Amino acid sequence: MFILKSANRFTLILFCLTLAAFHIGSAYAQNITFLRIGTGSTAGTYYPIGTLLASVISNPPGSRACEAGGSCGVPDLIATAQTTHGSIDNINGIVKGYFDTALAQSDMVAAAYNGTGVYGKKNPITSLRVIANLYPEDVHLVVRRGAGIQSIKGLKGKRVSIDVPGSGTRENAKEILRAYGLSVKDVDAITANPDKSVSLMKADKLDAFFLVAGYPVSAVSELADVGKIELLPISGKIAEKFVAAHGYYSVSKIPSGTYRGLDTVPTLAVSTQWIVNENVAEDLVYKITKALWHSRNRHLLDRSHVKGLLIHLDTALKGVSTPLHPGAERYYREIGILAD
Repeated sequence: MFILKSANRFTLILFCLTLAAFHIGSAYAQNITFLRIGTGSTAGTYYPIGTLLASVISNPPGSRACEAGGSCGVPDLIATAQTTHGSIDNINGIVKGYFDTALAQSDMVAAAYNGTGVYGKKNPITSLRVIANLYPEDVHLVVRRGAGIQSIKGLKGKRVSIDVPGSGTRENAKEILRAYGLSVKDVDAITANPDKSVSLMKADKLDAFFLVAGYPVSAVSELADVGKIELLPISGKIAEKFVAAHGYYSVSKIPSGTYRGLDTVPTLAVSTQWIVNENVAEDLVYKITKALWHSRNRHLLDRSHVKGLLIHLDTALKGVSTPLHPGAERYYREIGILAD
């Protein structure tokens, strides 16, 4: 009888401790905010940049205080980067609630908000809002060495990947081909994401592929390291006329040494914007924006990725034509870079 009573007492104590721990853990968990950032392929730039942003703005419970050298993110926020097909997929994901925030090309964001371009036959997505302009994305027109492609017009009849539906690259590829008098029907258009394009290139089953991303891009580096590819220039009068007609593009170049064995290549660029749905809480977006530009987070941006070096407060509003989220707008007004 004594043994039974002791066992019952032990069971009761264990139950009470477990119940208490559950309530404490539940209360603790209730204070945590999880944030999903839609990015892109792991072979591109969006995913590493999204991962970088997640580390900048996250500040899990129990983290060391910012003033003590710890996290300077949003208290009790845990952000994670999610792979996607790219800009259009991310814009749609924001609308449908698959992501809380996402990265997208400035041209795709403007088209979605205004109901133009690829969104011309759809209702404008007026719920889109911007947190910040981040960095330029360069058009990489990657061609296989030995494929005999010397110009964009030389893509005619070749096996060319224009990326997958849902990517901004796919729409850029179509626009650039049109500017040079070609369409997707003039090439052997292949639907492949950057990872698959790399595999096809290595197997000599692809002649060229488009990729719009901030350099250096791992997919391009992997092929350049084995001497498999060249980058085709996008320049001259046609390119200049194209930029003049499409304000969201700019003239750019990929510097010598960015990829092994490749010299400086003139090209075009768009910008990456950090977007969010208008219904995300103003206070949360305000804190995210403040954390992004916190001076003590600068070292994370500078050391984690080459494109992180280009993410600066003085270009945060550059090329932003879609409305800012009220939380972001509040921060920019507070620090004086957005006037009344």
